[in-house]
Amino acid sequence: MSKFRATIDRDECISCGSCWDDCPEFFEEGDDGLSQVVDEFRVGDNLGEGEASEELIACVRDAASDCPLEIIHIWEVGD
Repeated sequence: MSKFRATIDRDECISCGSCWDDCPEFFEEGDDGLSQVVDEFRVGDNLGEGEASEELIACVRDAASDCPLEIIHIWEVGD
């Protein structure tokens, strides 16, 4: 089963909320008001990087395509 890595450039985030509206299972609003990856899928302590399974990748892709600044990036990392 493939896994996918997603990053969000938090330095460029405008807190519009579209990613956490589109995919609340993966993205959330952080204490600082910026978007971040939920703890369950986060890579290490990096608030802006997470690993998504095939089950979640569709909503993560929706969030990336709806981001007005195009700051969410996704790539496949394999098994």
